[in-house]
Amino acid sequence: MLSQEFLQKLKLPDLEDVSQYISSVSTPMLVSMGAVAAATTYYLATRPKPLPPACDLSMQSVEVPGGEFARKSVMMNGDALLTHYYDDAKTMYECLLRGARVSNNGPCLGSRKPKQSYEWMSYREVIERTENLGSAFLHKGHSKTSDPYIGIFSQNRPEWTISELACYTYSLVSVPLYDTLGTEAIAYIIDKATISTVVCDVVDKVNLVLDCMKDREHSVKTIVLMETPSADLVSRGQEAGITILSMQEMEEIGKANHCAPVPPQPEDMAVICFTSGTTGNPKGAMLTHRNVVSNCSAFIKVTEVRCPMSHKDVHISFLPLAHMFERVVQGVMIMHGARIGFFQGDIRLLSDDLCTLKPTVFPVVPRLLNRMHDRIFGQANSGLKRWLLGFAYRRKEAEMARGIVRRDSIWDRLIFRKVQASLGGRVRLMLTGAAPISPAVLTFLRAAIGCQFYEGYGQTECTAGCSITLPGDWTAGHVGAPLPCNLIKLVDVTEMNYLAANGEGEVCVKGPNVFQGYLKDPEKTAEAIDTDGWLHTGDIGKWLPNGTLKIVDRKKHIFKLAQGEYIAPEKIENVYSRSDAVAQVYVHGDSLQACLVAVVVPDPDFLPGWTKRTLGLDGSYEELCTREEVKVAILKDMVRLGKEGGLKSFEQVKSICIHSELFSIENGLLTPTLKAKRNELRSYFRSQIDGLYAEINM
Repeated sequence: MLSQEFLQKLKLPDLEDVSQYISSVSTPMLVSMGAVAAATTYYLATRPKPLPPACDLSMQSVEVPGGEFARKSVMMNGDALLTHYYDDAKTMYECLLRGARVSNNGPCLGSRKPKQSYEWMSYREVIERTENLGSAFLHKGHSKTSDPYIGIFSQNRPEWTISELACYTYSLVSVPLYDTLGTEAIAYIIDKATISTVVCDVVDKVNLVLDCMKDREHSVKTIVLMETPSADLVSRGQEAGITILSMQEMEEIGKANHCAPVPPQPEDMAVICFTSGTTGNPKGAMLTHRNVVSNCSAFIKVTEVRCPMSHKDVHISFLPLAHMFERVVQGVMIMHGARIGFFQGDIRLLSDDLCTLKPTVFPVVPRLLNRMHDRIFGQANSGLKRWLLGFAYRRKEAEMARGIVRRDSIWDRLIFRKVQASLGGRVRLMLTGAAPISPAVLTFLRAAIGCQFYEGYGQTECTAGCSITLPGDWTAGHVGAPLPCNLIKLVDVTEMNYLAANGEGEVCVKGPNVFQGYLKDPEKTAEAIDTDGWLHTGDIGKWLPNGTLKIVDRKKHIFKLAQGEYIAPEKIENVYSRSDAVAQVYVHGDSLQACLVAVVVPDPDFLPGWTKRTLGLDGSYEELCTREEVKVAILKDMVRLGKEGGLKSFEQVKSICIHSELFSIENGLLTPTLKAKRNELRSYFRSQIDGLYAEINM
């Protein structure tokens, strides 16, 4: 017991005074104080403890001896680059068999009809259908050594995956086709790969293939429609010398002529993935089973401690299967016997699919994340709501900085619960790629969703990814460290003043995930892969002090929009320059934006006459450059020329600003050979460009 003398030295009331004070306190106040004390005790006892990072986050990659400044992941086991994670899954066919085994023949592929639950096919059912379809391919004359290519022209659905797995089962090669390539490009791919069988999901795509083959020699002999074809469609196919069958009929043919699987080897070709490119015809990246499996395995290796995959995981498939990003994610799921649920095919219904499926794995692209971010902030439509949202975000961001990732804090219950529920409420892993994302958007959504959320970087030519952010590093603004399946080095780009010795240069990749070259195109292959086996990406990177990679520029004047479409601005500028009103034009695209904008310098000699003729307006050149109706008319004329010139919708500018001074050598915007200095133009017109995007995004 404390003595009176001790209490007096502390200048506290004596024990009798304390006793009298306590007796005078009301019972409700004591209850409240007890509740606070209990809540504090509970919080201290149950507060989450930070999870240890996957590695020393201050050094996530290390330099490889050899003098080329190449770096490797610190998560590699020794010096060997990762080719596979499981000994019984070295090809995509073996991945399917492994999935069936570890899931104990659990659910594999699922789909749903509007307002209904998901219906599932088991792994055994999927394997049976792949063998039937694959046997039918063989019956039609396909084989590993003769006519191995199968075209797949479909939106994501179970039959897409079954078609590709059928190829894997019999050592055939899938060749995805997709709408945005355009009719000419689809015809080019069919001819380039000499495709004789195309699997289509709907009648419109069958008609598109038939249009491509019309009145010319072609290789197509069979079109397999996932639906039942009409008699008229079958007749139209016969006129072109093409047999059109339903997938059900095709599988029945295979069942009646069943062949034992022809398992591929790791070095065998798995897929020819044609890239949309920017100019000219698309290029067919040749990817082996080892390429795909090594990329899948590297992701598994990176996430094995903090977010291990299992047969209990559920993935929602809505990103295009024609691209390797989605196919690698599916490979990871199948390898673990997990479920793959497909969206209904309408992106507007994705939210309903998410709430029904309740996925645990959710790969995304920046464009979708930007919409989520804008929707959340759009609902905070008052000063108080915005303050609460910002306060909750800062609290969760502070937790992330300490290594705590969760979705059960008080801020989740009060503020972010609806966001998490809109994704089904069970998402534990997200991965974004295909295009850059704003650091602010990524950091906010990491906090709001409260799951393991990675950002990857790569391209088709290295299967999908070559770097990824590591578990525990929730900083943004970089694309992480090299994957354990590849090395990354930066090489000098002297004309842009990027030097490897300074930790800057063109990003080059080497490893078992690097493709074998472009189909029947040795010249383009030699441009992409050097004699030492390094893939040159064309992107400019910079090593950060912690061993992560930051993408800072593009070697060629080619870039991606937020939705992943490649843009060649000079081609677009050449089309727009045909306008009588336009003297010079600078087309700008931002990888964090979904559209293009432009700075236009009207032609001083033609503008007054052009506006008089088209708008009935008089005035000096300077006056006309300030008129809103002149800007609108010039944009309209540019878009007209774009349509006539064959520009796709995403290649058309959405807004322009008018600049009255010509780009010149003297003002530093043109080179001595009168070529546009794109970096200088971008910096010079930064405020105008930002203003245009601000208006578009309002």
